[in-house]
Amino acid sequence: MFKYSLGEALAKGPVVLYFFPAAFSSGCSIEAHAFAESMPEFEALGASVIGVSADDIDTLSKFSVQVCQSKFPVASDQGHGIIKAYDAQLQTRPEYANRITYLISPKGTVLYQYMSLNPARHIEKTLAALKEWVKTTK
Repeated sequence: MFKYSLGEALAKGPVVLYFFPAAFSSGCSIEAHAFAESMPEFEALGASVIGVSADDIDTLSKFSVQVCQSKFPVASDQGHGIIKAYDAQLQTRPEYANRITYLISPKGTVLYQYMSLNPARHIEKTLAALKEWVKTTK
């Protein structure tokens, strides 16, 4: 288990905060694996990634190692405080987080958000938004 501070992460650069419904489900595994494979691209642009779901710590500990390949942290929000704060609750099944990705600037501003239960384009669209932001900050 570890402690994560969004403020500390933002002090180092932009953060990709993504919510997902359930560890080890098909779509969530596809998305997490794609984020893990894309970490070199995110890191080259100065960004870090964290995934959040309402799964318990034990489940996410296994998911982090097995599916995320220990390339980025995943956090448990069983109380739904973070999920609700980011309006990331799945409306039809409120016990789950929706599949939504946010790109947050070091100043704490949400630069981009993408919501789709289909995991296919989250990484592609978020990387494009990050590249665009990096261009405008130089």
